[in-house]
Amino acid sequence: MLRLFLAGLAILLSCVMATAEDGAIQPLLQEHREVIAKSSRKTIAPAIDAIAGSGLPQAQTVLETWAAKAMWLRKSDGHFFAGEKLDSKSYQLTDFDSGEVVGTFAKKELKQLKPNSGIRAMIGTALVQFQLLDADIAKRQAALTSIQRDPEAALLAPLRASIADEPDAGLKAQKQRLERLLTIGYDEDSAARVAAIEEMSGDLGVDVRATLNPLVATTRDVAPGPVPEGVNVAATLVPGEDGFPELEAYDLLVAKGFAPARVTLDDMRLALAAHIEGATVGGVPVAQLNTDENRARAYAALAEAGKVAPLVTSADVQTALAAHVFYDTYAEPSAQVTEAAEAALEDIALKVGMNQTLDLTLDALSLASIYFLAAIGLAITFGVMGVINMAHGEFIMMGAYTGYVVQQIIPDHTVSIIVAIPLAFAVTFAAGVAMERLVIRWLYARPLETLLATFGISIALQQLAKNIFGTQARPLTAPGWLDGALVMNDVVSISYIRIAIFILALIFLGVFLFIMKRTRLGLETRAVTQNPRMAASMGINPGRVNMLTFGLGSGIAGIAGVAIGLFAKVTSELGSDYIVQSFMTVVVGGVGNIWGTLAGAAMIGFLQKGIEWLNPSNTLAAQTYMIVFIIIFIQFRPRGIIALKGRAAGD
Repeated sequence: MLRLFLAGLAILLSCVMATAEDGAIQPLLQEHREVIAKSSRKTIAPAIDAIAGSGLPQAQTVLETWAAKAMWLRKSDGHFFAGEKLDSKSYQLTDFDSGEVVGTFAKKELKQLKPNSGIRAMIGTALVQFQLLDADIAKRQAALTSIQRDPEAALLAPLRASIADEPDAGLKAQKQRLERLLTIGYDEDSAARVAAIEEMSGDLGVDVRATLNPLVATTRDVAPGPVPEGVNVAATLVPGEDGFPELEAYDLLVAKGFAPARVTLDDMRLALAAHIEGATVGGVPVAQLNTDENRARAYAALAEAGKVAPLVTSADVQTALAAHVFYDTYAEPSAQVTEAAEAALEDIALKVGMNQTLDLTLDALSLASIYFLAAIGLAITFGVMGVINMAHGEFIMMGAYTGYVVQQIIPDHTVSIIVAIPLAFAVTFAAGVAMERLVIRWLYARPLETLLATFGISIALQQLAKNIFGTQARPLTAPGWLDGALVMNDVVSISYIRIAIFILALIFLGVFLFIMKRTRLGLETRAVTQNPRMAASMGINPGRVNMLTFGLGSGIAGIAGVAIGLFAKVTSELGSDYIVQSFMTVVVGGVGNIWGTLAGAAMIGFLQKGIEWLNPSNTLAAQTYMIVFIIIFIQFRPRGIIALKGRAAGD
């Protein structure tokens, strides 16, 4: 008998070895047939693990077919196949091992496997190891995305195994980074986790902080004596100190079952009402239960009779607190890992703060460049000529609408912007010249009349824009190469449009300085501004110079409108959003000084961003505080940051 048993065992082993050598997956499926057919999330894990870990090339196909609800069980022999529906009553089955069609079967002869969402998630996790090595880069990327979205300890090993043979450099870098993050969160070796934490220390990625934060998360606990061994304690707490109230500590004892619950006043009233016997409660007449002392006496009598829970006195609370130790414990059991995580988070917090400061500085520079671009035209008409032009904002609006009209004619956004910039200058230059010839020339040296006249013109221009373009915002689309932002890290970024506006502001600063310092118009403008009579006696036509200067300031405002319209809403009120800041920029910087205008724009931009950072939920309040600060600033420095010197300053 023993010989027969050994012979049978040898035959069985040889069959199993032959099956393994043949690389067939059907025997493995048959081994777990009952579990697979039952499809219970509680029992399916061994079957999925066996298929995924079989090393057979058919394993991926089986898992994908199973997850897609396309795997069928043939009732006659219990074999599994991939099924394809032919009509409502028949299905074509394909063998997993040979890949050949085995025939067409009626639906009643088959059983479809329909894994629920939980089982499909488990299958998806098992499939990751195959997808990470798939020849299709899109599938490998999808696998990485899946791991990032739902990381698990089981995914660490297949992820590591896929790194060495990854042909794509970018994808390999993603895998290496993700492997470090999974090592921090799930590796069983504490030393490896600490090494990974130190390697990622200082990295500003949100994913790094999301991985480290759970390691230093704490929960509050209590024990009736010393802290239990093996607990990674973050801090030992003393009730009544360190922001840990005694009543909160006692409530924790109650929640853990270490002390009886406190009886509240509402609980006491309900208990007294439930135990009224005749006209008394606990020997106290109901009519006398109108004081806390009598209610407490009645409740104490009920408690002594065992009818209600006893009152918890202050002495009881103190006794219970003294008999227990309170502590915060890390969810992470390894002290080495939590220490490394805390040190890394401190390093990251420092760098985040520095980068937030840099990001705020870039935002402030961006805002300052916008204000400077909006105010540079006003620096000519108001700062140099002394004309209070309340319609300056409407010239900005006209420039923005010019860009919009050009884009309706020229669909290519790059070409349309190139055309819109000089055209906006021409349109607003002509409008400025017309306004100077028709209105401003009669009001020089009469600032109040100039203010009222230009304010009326601004209202008329706004209404004209509403009549032509309507009240809805119009789009002024930036070229595709200005889409997106320059991202330095997960904290610091600045849009390409803002960078372009900053560069444009620098260009116009250079152009303005060149015109005023190196051209005949600039020389004549400065001469007329300082002494018009002397300039006229030298052959300069003051009227012509004033006209061209006003037109130049208006034209620059039109170009500013095109730039501002790329990120702001183009409406008839666009100019009114910038007119106040433009005047503040010129006045604070120093009237008649382009460098003062630049300094004023920088000051207002940094001030506004700083106030918004301190009060991020209320931008209107930030603008109010900024105006108040500027009013106070002007009281101490009425001529601005950079005041004019010489005869012009006296004017």
